[in-house]
Amino acid sequence: MDSTPLASPWYTRLGSFFARPWLGVLSRSLAAIVGGYALAATCSMFFAVALPIARSQAVLTGMLVAIVLCACAALWAFATRSALRAWVGIMVPTALFWVGTQWLGAAA
Repeated sequence: MDSTPLASPWYTRLGSFFARPWLGVLSRSLAAIVGGYALAATCSMFFAVALPIARSQAVLTGMLVAIVLCACAALWAFATRSALRAWVGIMVPTALFWVGTQWLGAAA
């Protein structure tokens, strides 16, 4: 009898559950939808605060760039090798835009 954790029945069932391809597609879809929206929202906020032009023009420019970034995020989510890489590739720029917005917003 093998007593290693890899041989236990619950681990085998759990591993086979996470090996299903539809979970990867679900994760990538959520990364594209939720992550793409978060990326677009933070990009729009960052451009509205960061651009040294009239506020209305900065907001409009941020929204236009956000639309492109949302589409790119969806492409990125399904073009990467793994779902984890899709999430990381979308959430890192989102976090950077958010930190930049907070930093510039506090300075203003």
